[in-house]
Amino acid sequence: MAEIAPISDKVTSYFYALLFTRHPDLRALFPAAMDTQRDRLLKALLTAVEHIDHTDTLVDYLRNLGRGHRKYGTQPEHYPAVGECLIGALSRYASSVWDDDTEAAWVRAYTTISQIMIDAAAEDELRAPAWWYAEVVAHDLRTPDIAVVTVRPDQPYPFLAGQYTSLETPWWPRIWRHYSFASAPRSDGLLSFHVKAVPAGWVSNALVHHARPGDVLRLGPPAGSMTVDHSTDSGLLCLGGGTGIAPIKALVEDVAEHGRRRPVEVFYGARTDHDLYDIDTMLRLQQSHPWLAVRPIVDNRAVQLPDVVREYGPWNEYDAYLSGPPGMIRSGVDALRDVGIPAGRIRHDSVEELVAAGDQLA
Repeated sequence: MAEIAPISDKVTSYFYALLFTRHPDLRALFPAAMDTQRDRLLKALLTAVEHIDHTDTLVDYLRNLGRGHRKYGTQPEHYPAVGECLIGALSRYASSVWDDDTEAAWVRAYTTISQIMIDAAAEDELRAPAWWYAEVVAHDLRTPDIAVVTVRPDQPYPFLAGQYTSLETPWWPRIWRHYSFASAPRSDGLLSFHVKAVPAGWVSNALVHHARPGDVLRLGPPAGSMTVDHSTDSGLLCLGGGTGIAPIKALVEDVAEHGRRRPVEVFYGARTDHDLYDIDTMLRLQQSHPWLAVRPIVDNRAVQLPDVVREYGPWNEYDAYLSGPPGMIRSGVDALRDVGIPAGRIRHDSVEELVAAGDQLA
């Protein structure tokens, strides 16, 4: 890995060149413009190998990945082709440390990884479609660059509050981005997402500026483990930054629906007052539920979200949930550990963030 890291661009380019030259039929599974996709597959494979000793985390991640890859049309026979080209790229660019033992170790690791994914996909095929079609039924532009998009899936879509899905628009085929569900499961079956248009974000700009009622999107399967444990009475400490407030709102609704009076503290961080686009919704929830406290925090040099969290508390009876930009999650996790919350009680979708750079979870 140390050999590969400084030249990962070259490794990635060579990997895809091998893949599309030796297996031209696989090109159709990838987007027409490869620059958005290029790094993801190789990053996912390398990250999986790096986490090979963290069995539980890795297996959960790989099973989600295997289920998610069904939406691309991935078949079991595609995995050996990818593995062969991965080994080819690594052996070329890590030649100074590559030997028969190294190759055997990578073959073992890749075989294990791919089999977990293949088995998860086969199991999922028995109970769920590879993707869902979902019609846009409402498009609410909250700010010039943030929209709340509500869709109606073509068949029941089972998920848990706090999870997310991958979403594809008709404007950019085969380009998928992750968005969290902005509510707990609803009786009408509708799903909502909070989308912020980001610079050079093809999918986010399409959803914010072009999507209209009647447009049909595609959804992948639900994923993510940032869900509420309803077997405990622990409080919930929730940190939501920007559109990261969407899954936090879903968690609050989930607690309310289960009728348990457990304290929920929400810190809603934003760069400006203007970015607190969903504060009215959160304050209405606070008025309805005496166990809920909502604290809007506008980040600046003097006041930052993790520092404010440290001032309140104690938090030793709370489970923590974080959602937002990766930088906020990193600083938030550090702050929560500083005040004594053990790592096992801090929830956010960490492995997915590592391998889905650019897939803003919100």
